[in-house]
Amino acid sequence: MLYYVARNGQTYGPYTLDDLRKYVASGNVLPTDLAKSDDMAEWAPVAQVLGGTPGAAPVYAQQVPPAYAAPRAANVDTYPDPPNLSWGLVLLFSCLTCSVFMWVWNIIVASWVRRVQPNSKAIFYYSVSAVLLFLQIVLEPHARLRFEPGYHWFVAYYAAQPLRNLLRLGTWVVRLIARFTMRAELEEHFNTVEPIGLSLSGVMTFFFGGLYFQYHLNRINEMKRMARYRGGPI
Repeated sequence: MLYYVARNGQTYGPYTLDDLRKYVASGNVLPTDLAKSDDMAEWAPVAQVLGGTPGAAPVYAQQVPPAYAAPRAANVDTYPDPPNLSWGLVLLFSCLTCSVFMWVWNIIVASWVRRVQPNSKAIFYYSVSAVLLFLQIVLEPHARLRFEPGYHWFVAYYAAQPLRNLLRLGTWVVRLIARFTMRAELEEHFNTVEPIGLSLSGVMTFFFGGLYFQYHLNRINEMKRMARYRGGPI
């Protein structure tokens, strides 16, 4: 019998049962990847197929978002759920507050990451970028005094403007570091201790950052909610 393997929306194969055992042993196929033969009604984890019960898929197989591989069994209450505000509301509140809410929300999410990944550095970088943004705001009045009369205002403008530009560049760089640090830590957590096969795009991380992360965190929360409802693994 031949089996196809699915991971992160991609399908591979077909493979024989011996091939699956060999690839699992080598690490090329994960026990949490989905597998299906022509005789199976639903996709099932490779571990279940190799366990000798390929005919019945677990109840959560149909609930897993197609972008994720099937997660391994885990206690969904071992780690706190991610912040679960809809990404659409995060966008709305950010627009209404001129992006201030997004800065605050990034720190909230980074704080949660620190709880599940004690060695997390994302909150440090987000905090530094917030401090740099605050310094820009402090310098803003001085950087806009060029239209005011007086020699002292003239000097104040040209003294503040280069520093403000430097702070702006520093804020942008540190914020990018924070985004990609967060990305790496989310992938590490959700591919090890709570394995769901999470894979985050570098391009989407670069352009959308917190909104992109929140979209995936909302989906992860939905998976955990369904797991609690059914009393099974996520």
